[in-house]
Amino acid sequence: MALIFVINGPNLNLLGSREPAHYGHDTLETIEQRLTDMATGFGHQLEFIQHNHEGVLIDLIHAAGKHEVDYIIINPAAFTHTSVALRDALAAVAIPYIEVHLSNIYRREPFRQHSYFSDLAQGVISGLGATGYELALIAANHYLTQPK
Repeated sequence: MALIFVINGPNLNLLGSREPAHYGHDTLETIEQRLTDMATGFGHQLEFIQHNHEGVLIDLIHAAGKHEVDYIIINPAAFTHTSVALRDALAAVAIPYIEVHLSNIYRREPFRQHSYFSDLAQGVISGLGATGYELALIAANHYLTQPK
């Protein structure tokens, strides 16, 4: 059984009501329930994290490195475009991760089209709504179950 952190950045606690044209109608709780059901089927354990404060997320990523977390699925939200510190935390713990975005960041404002995370990620899923999390979990499961 692998331990997978699903990390969500600022304002994602407002999913379902926040700009549904960009982010859809699914709530974070709905996404978590679907992922939990999938992970159970795969035999993995998920820990869900959502926080609006960069430093808290950095501390949680550091803790992941100490607690044998096997994989990270992360939607850094607005920190995607601003946080070298979160990028450095992910690089420091060297846990493989997939970057997820509900909206297609390449069809958004120019400042949203740059990610500080993508070049370190195993993959990036952008623009597929809540389904992107499910696809990320499928990819994580594939990675975790392949012979090393």
